[in-house]
Amino acid sequence: MFRSTATAIATLLTLTTAAQAQEFTFSVHHFLSPQSLTHTQMIEPWAASIEEASGGRIAFEIFPSMSLGGTPPELYSQVRDGVADVIWTLPGYTPGTFPRTEVFELPSVHTGDARATNLAIQSMMDTLAPDFEDIHPLLVHVHTGNAVHLNGSDITTVADFEGLKVRSPSRTGAWMVEALGAEPVGMPVPALPQALARGTVDAGLVPFEIAIPLGLADLTTASVELDGGARFGTSTFLFAMNQASYDSLPADLQQIVDDASGEAFAIAMGEAWNAIEPTGIQKALDAGNTVTQLDAEATASFDAPFAAVEARWLEETAATFDSQSLLDEARAAIAAATE
Repeated sequence: MFRSTATAIATLLTLTTAAQAQEFTFSVHHFLSPQSLTHTQMIEPWAASIEEASGGRIAFEIFPSMSLGGTPPELYSQVRDGVADVIWTLPGYTPGTFPRTEVFELPSVHTGDARATNLAIQSMMDTLAPDFEDIHPLLVHVHTGNAVHLNGSDITTVADFEGLKVRSPSRTGAWMVEALGAEPVGMPVPALPQALARGTVDAGLVPFEIAIPLGLADLTTASVELDGGARFGTSTFLFAMNQASYDSLPADLQQIVDDASGEAFAIAMGEAWNAIEPTGIQKALDAGNTVTQLDAEATASFDAPFAAVEARWLEETAATFDSQSLLDEARAAIAAATE
């Protein structure tokens, strides 16, 4: 009896201590599955590192697959308005809201190395800050870049895009699709498998990484990338916290969040996205699909349409900020971060 009582008291004291230690519980909301790289290699380890460093004073509840409700394009407003404390989403899902950040999506800017572009973004956060005035950014990053995944004949020239309906992740991606002579179809990436299965689109712009959890190898027949593994632009991603939620933390806990969300985080995520691409490529090959890396001559034929996208972005944003200076800064930052 005494042992049972002592055990009960010890358990009660442990629970009481834990409850006292846990001062803040934050929700994390995103649209991908719990099997995705974003969930398993980014959000979960990030949350665990903060919980450990804070001694349990901060806790997170992670909600994948839009399980808190809403649609992927609503994630930005959810974190801005406090519906969710932390979100991961694409700035491209809210076109025009993050015009400075778009520079890294341009096919003439991102070179296919997620690590280098992540470091470039990290070094330019002060320049990009006006895009994030309503939220607290934790990480702005890219994936390795968009390959073209399609049903039908392989793509070897710009002319092969003519008439195709291509899923695009953002307005800059849509501009590129138009410049290639195809029809852009905007949709969040979770809708892509069904769109391919129904023939709503002929192709999609996504990396091989996201093709894995979406099962695209079984829904397409070919994938195409450019010379040296370069891609058809990329997507930027936003991992952000509600400003009031961040401000609710005392300075020492804010520092723990900041330390977990800095340059080392950007490097690790860039390396994770770079590393998983060969796995996705192999899955496509194992499914009997063709995976084509265009040679230098064929890749050069895309220079003109890519330049047209760049010119369109410069024109679109020139009235808001010095877009040419931002473009030059982004290119220089990527070059400086490239190993």
